[in-house]
Amino acid sequence: MPLVLHCIDGSPPNRAVYLCLKALGLEATKKTVNLFKMEHHNPEFLKLNPQHTTPTLEDDDFVIWDSHAICCYLVNKYAKDDSLYPTDPHKRAIVDQRLHFNSGFLFPRFFNISFPLIFLKCKEISEEKQKAVKEGFAFLEKFLEGNDYLAGPSYTLADICCVATVSTLVEGLRCSVDSYPNVQAWMKRCRENLPGYAEVNQPGLDAYKRAADRELD
Repeated sequence: MPLVLHCIDGSPPNRAVYLCLKALGLEATKKTVNLFKMEHHNPEFLKLNPQHTTPTLEDDDFVIWDSHAICCYLVNKYAKDDSLYPTDPHKRAIVDQRLHFNSGFLFPRFFNISFPLIFLKCKEISEEKQKAVKEGFAFLEKFLEGNDYLAGPSYTLADICCVATVSTLVEGLRCSVDSYPNVQAWMKRCRENLPGYAEVNQPGLDAYKRAADRELD
């Protein structure tokens, strides 16, 4: 049975999984979940994922959600080597820290802007929310000192998950990284070097940007 991914293209966590699948050379059958039509609350979806979140992955009779958990699962099961998620405990700990930074610090700052903007039609991004995003960028700037990527010299799941969030903040929500040269250079490396970036991240990012532009313009 093929992998089945319940997803929505505009969402950064969903696009992180797309990037992970591409990096692993895997294919998944995509089943779009329309959040605006509340399809994530349909009884059949709630049976899969009681938290009613996307992305949600089915692998035969195994179901897992949360983009970070999905990416780690896919690498642990299907990767031919440990380049995306090192087995060395020190290197893996750094990748894990960056993943937790994304899920617990960076993505919530995106969500605090995005949900009111897209779903509640709150067109203003407060100075407090902008300051919170800049705080996240400042940490990334520090992580990248002396490193091409977030956990060292080569890209890992840390970059895959974080760049999906950061690219949406920058291109979708107009959060400037002009004061963060390391972040700018890292984003450029990710665009150029992450497998399938233009194919699987950019289209959903463009769709999100169109939706955000309607509220911000």
